[in-house]
Order: sequence, then structure tokens, then C-alpha cells
Amino acid sequence: MAAMRVTSSAYSEGQAIPREFTCDGKDRSPPLEIQGLPAGTRFLALVLDDPDAPRGTWTHWTFWDLPAAHASLPAAADVKALGARQGTTSARSVGYHGPCPPGGTHRYILRVYALAAPLALPDGATVADLQDALNGKVLASATLTGVYGRGT
Repeated sequence: MAAMRVTSSAYSEGQAIPREFTCDGKDRSPPLEIQGLPAGTRFLALVLDDPDAPRGTWTHWTFWDLPAAHASLPAAADVKALGARQGTTSARSVGYHGPCPPGGTHRYILRVYALAAPLALPDGATVADLQDALNGKVLASATLTGVYGRGT
């Protein structure tokens, strides 16, 4: 089986994230396709971070316990309605918070994790809680990096 990978029909690896998926547009999550899930995958988790933020890594979206049957997500996916739990972003909100760099062009790294069992974290958990819960439970992972600069 091929290695796990995550892609988007909205942008390719290393390319610009379209405005509609940012704070300057409709601020909705991009469509995602997760392929090559390893045997035993029952759930998915995701973290979207900006490592170029001025005060350290900024978390834009986290979710976990998404049933693997939903490995193809449309734009503006309501992952909670699909069974996932969502965490608190660095903006202190729950749910997707699109790219919104204060200046320059930033990288946005989307990491997807394949899991055999649910993490059972409560809604609103922090990214640190999620990372702790993932420890030793990840069957495979994949990343997709996009870039965004305001006014570019």
C-alpha cells in the first residue's frame, strides 16, 4: 500500500492557499483528501499550524476522533457533524480559524494522523492536550504545507 498522504484540490504542496480559505475570504476549511490509510485505521486527527507566527507556532485548527470513513472532506466541512471533536485554536476559538498572517508570507502545515482508536479528549482541548494524547497511538501521518501572505 502507498504511504499515507493528504492533498487538497484547492492548493498543492508548497503552493498558495486560496484567499477563500483565509481570514481575508470566507474563512472556511479547504477540501481535503486523505489517502493510503494503513490497515486498522478507524479514526483521524488533524492539526493546522503556522510555525512562522511572530510569537511562536499558532494553531489554526485541530480535530480528532473523525471516523476514517470521512477521509474525504469537502470545503467548509462540518467535522463535528461527522463525529469529530474540535479543539481550541490559538485565537481561543473552537473550529477552523484560517490563515491570517500579520505580515509577510507564512507557512501553514496541516498534519493528519491515522489512529486505531478514539482519543476521547473533550471538545475544546488544547493542541498540547491533543499532542499528548497522540503519543504512541499514531499508525501513520501525512502533511500538506501551503503558504499565504496577506495582500499577495
